[in-house]
Amino acid sequence: MADVKEIYSHLDSLFPRSLSCSWDNDGLMVCPDSSGKVKKVLLALDVTQKVANEAICGGYDVIISHHPLIFRPLRQLSEEFAGAAVPMKLFSAGISVISLHTRFDAGEGGINDTLASLLGFDVTAPFGEEGEMCGRLCKTEKTTVADFCKKIKSALGCPCVACGDTGKTVETVAICGGDGKSFVPAAVRAGADAFLTGASGYNAAIEAADMGLCVIDAGHYHTEFLPFVTSVQKILSSAFPEVEAKISSAGCEISCF
Repeated sequence: MADVKEIYSHLDSLFPRSLSCSWDNDGLMVCPDSSGKVKKVLLALDVTQKVANEAICGGYDVIISHHPLIFRPLRQLSEEFAGAAVPMKLFSAGISVISLHTRFDAGEGGINDTLASLLGFDVTAPFGEEGEMCGRLCKTEKTTVADFCKKIKSALGCPCVACGDTGKTVETVAICGGDGKSFVPAAVRAGADAFLTGASGYNAAIEAADMGLCVIDAGHYHTEFLPFVTSVQKILSSAFPEVEAKISSAGCEISCF
């Protein structure tokens, strides 16, 4: 049976730290015992209190998340300090946490390759800013912006999408799951008709439309969750078939009304 160290080492071999953005903090977040045997893994986009409680109550050995459990420096290890409460709870329960984040965005077979696959796009090249080629440049069948948005909603389960419609048809698409507003200029330079991301901001979308780029916001959660859990489940089932990998029932913890 695999242990925590073996599972992390395998993921690290596929998505090494060298792929991570310089500002990121991903990797092995919590590890009470690297030699601890792993029977059950819980997959989640974020390690929230709800996810932590689910892991503890469900007898999980490891949580694998996309977003880092520890991102900013911890100034104290105290239950009163919000940033430390969940890591402390999981450490005490003997549960390890692996967070992959931007290395998983950039790596082959990670978030953005899987996002493209779920949407039926053909990936043509990596895409992004110099040194941060997290996204993908893709081709799709020529379509209207309205039909393109309907396809995204259906494939990703988004309650809605927002876009700055240029009136152009869509064929060349830049994609970057999550918060991709910093990649808008790169999408313009790449000659994309549309840029699909999770969050760009009102002003960026308006300015991009004036430059001929249709920016489509499909939600941070919805552009990353399904691609993340789909990809990690496939990786684990192939390398560690004896490990039970389940998707957290927490869902999107940001509600839309």
